[in-house]
Order: sequence, then structure tokens, then C-alpha cells
Amino acid sequence: MTGVGEGVVSGSGVVAAEDAALHRAVQKAALRFVPLLTIAYLFNYLDRTSLSVAALTMNQQLGLTPAQFGLAAGVFFLSYSTFEIPSNLLLYKVGARRWIARIMISWGLVSAAMVFVTGPNSFYGLRFLLGLMEAGFFPGVTFFLAAWFPTQYRTRMLAWFLVGIPLSSLIGTPICSLLLGMDGIWGLAGWQWMFLLVSLPCVPLGIATLVLLADRPQTASWLTREERDALDHVLATEVRERPHSSFWAALKDARVLICTAIQFGFTLGSYGIGVWLPLMLKDYHLTNTAIGWIAAIPYLFATVGMILWARWVDQKGGRIANLAIACTLGAVGLLLPIVSNSLVSAVIGFSLALIGVTAARAIFWTIPTRFLTGVAAAGGLAFINSIATTGGFFGPSLMGVLKQYSGSYVVGLLAVAAIIFASTIASLSLKLFISRE
Repeated sequence: MTGVGEGVVSGSGVVAAEDAALHRAVQKAALRFVPLLTIAYLFNYLDRTSLSVAALTMNQQLGLTPAQFGLAAGVFFLSYSTFEIPSNLLLYKVGARRWIARIMISWGLVSAAMVFVTGPNSFYGLRFLLGLMEAGFFPGVTFFLAAWFPTQYRTRMLAWFLVGIPLSSLIGTPICSLLLGMDGIWGLAGWQWMFLLVSLPCVPLGIATLVLLADRPQTASWLTREERDALDHVLATEVRERPHSSFWAALKDARVLICTAIQFGFTLGSYGIGVWLPLMLKDYHLTNTAIGWIAAIPYLFATVGMILWARWVDQKGGRIANLAIACTLGAVGLLLPIVSNSLVSAVIGFSLALIGVTAARAIFWTIPTRFLTGVAAAGGLAFINSIATTGGFFGPSLMGVLKQYSGSYVVGLLAVAAIIFASTIASLSLKLFISRE
């Protein structure tokens, strides 16, 4: 009896030591990776946030119509989506650290080159090239985080990374609107200064990524051997439902196809709102500076809402149900600006919509990593993102065309709300194929 008792105590001590080592490893990795990647994603999204703010003065100076601006905003996603899979397969071969750094440095340089835009054709060309340079960044980071953080931490880590999206508007929109005031300095327009100053910091961030990231726990010299082994063990023994490790097998999986449709819907909604939000607020006869500050309000709520929602999902589970609820909130929120002409109602509606689509993104990306591993994860995540991210083309373009031909934003908002709600239906259908979330 004594021997058995001692064995239990000894075994408990070993388990406790392994748990402590795992916790230390996750904490070290989170502090080292997540702030850097979040700042990088903030600047990544500033490319898109700054575009919407630039439209306040750039469209008139360059003579761009709403349809031309919407097309230029969307053409980025054509090249981004086309090269997403090749980019992530290269990431799998050369390592996430090197490839993510390359992406960041190249997109910073191309984005800064927006100062040379002179009309619609040069606008289209640089936006297409920018999409090519950025291709693979988001699914690459998703793949990287899934290779480092066990499932019980993954939603929160993704949410902290994805907080760069609302922060880019919460912080970026007011700053970008202020940068428009640099108009005329050294012969550059305000929107040219804005593109330059929000793009060039991506180069040193890319260099920092090359230095600080590690492709996997076993190559991380800043972890102890005990910490590396504990983290590797948990990741290697993670239970997955009918996992795929083959890229082509993943593409034929109904779960991958449904996930693609879901992300298409809320991505279309996210960009349909984000790119046009400053211009929609301009209908309330606000100054450019006021638009910058008011447009930041929905993103403040989206930031807080996403973090709290992600924490709730990690603790309570129910990823599919919460994903469906988030998509529903995104669709319903867009109805408020339609049914009321009040600025307050519009801000509340856009806030609810952005809480929904932003939280949906954080919850969503923990689902495919539960059944995709290895090269299937690298290619499969890129496939989902490449097809679904065309919503970033159709959202701004759809809003632009419907605004130009209807004379208001009502028809566009209704169309976007309907498409986001379709993501709700698709989310619920995942229950037919996934029993273990």
C-alpha cells in the first residue's frame, strides 16, 4: 500500500512538473511571438485602412469614380488569392520564419510605392502587385501559431494576433486622417504622405521577425529542454477528428469546402464595411478629422468583443455554435444604419456588425486546424483563405457598383448582410461533419 501511495504521489509530481513546463513554454512563446505578429498584422491591415481614408481626398484628386475605387480596392485580392497556396507551400518548405519575414519586407516596399499612383491604371497595377507580395501572410501565421500553441490556447492566441485588424482601424483611422493634413509638404499630397508613413515601418518589422521567430519548439534556444519536450509532446498527441496530412486529400474534404464558404461570407462583410465606412460616414456631413475618430469607435468595440469572445470559447467550447452566432450578429448589425438615419444608430449598427465578423474570424480559424496537419495544414489553410479572401474583392466592388447605380448605400448593405447571414447557415451545417470541436 505504501508503495502504491508513493507511486501516485510521484506520478502526480511528474504530471505537475510537465504541466508547469508546458505553461512556461506557452507563456514564453506567447510573449515572444504574439505582440510582434499582432503589430505586423496591424500594419498589414493599415494597407487597407489607409486606402479607405485616402479615398476622402485621393479619389477627387485623381478623378476616380466609386466603381473605379471599389475595383482598385478589390483587385488586390485577386493576386492575393491566386498566389496564396503557392506562397504557403513555399513557407512549408523554407520555414515560416524566413517566409513571413520576406512577405513583410516586400509588402512594405510595394505599399510605400503607392505615392507614385497617378490614375486608375497605376492604381490597379500597384494594388495587384501588393496582393502578390502579401499572399500567404495570414494563413502562414495561422499555420505557425497552430504549430506552436496547443488547442486549449489556440483561440486566444489567434484572437490576440487578429486584434491587429480592429486596431488598425481603431488607431490607424484617426492617424491616417491626421496625415492627410500633411498635404503640400515637400510637394506631396496628404494621401501620399499617409501611404509612405504607414508602409515603411514594415521593413524593420520583417527583419525583427527573421530574428525572433523559430519554426518549431525544438529550434527555440530560449526554451529549456524540459519546456521544449513538454510542448512537443502535447502538440504531437493532440487528438484530431479524421485528420488529413495530404494536401490533395484536404481539398476534397467537405469540411474544407464548407469552411471556405463560411470565410468568404464574413470576409466579404468585413471588407465591404471597412473599405467604405469612412465614405458612408461622410454622408452625415462630418469633417475628415471627425470621420477618422468616429470610424474608430466600432473597431474599439470589435477589439474588446473579439478578445472576450475568444476567451469564452476557449473556456466553454462550442466553436461552431459561437461561429454561427457571431455571423448572425454581423448580419443583423448592418440593418441598423438602414432602418435609421441617425448617426448614433449607424455607429451602433456598424459596431455590432464588426464585433460579429471580427469574432467570427478568431473562432473560425481554430476549426480547420483540428483536422488538418502537416502539408495539408499549410496548403489547406491557404486554399480556404485564397478562395474565401476573394470576398475582399467582391465586398468593396459590390458596394461600389451598387452605390454608383442606386445612389445610396442601402442596397449594398442589404446585399452584404444577406451574404454574411449565409455564413451562419454554412456554419451550422458543419455540425453534420464535425462531432469533435
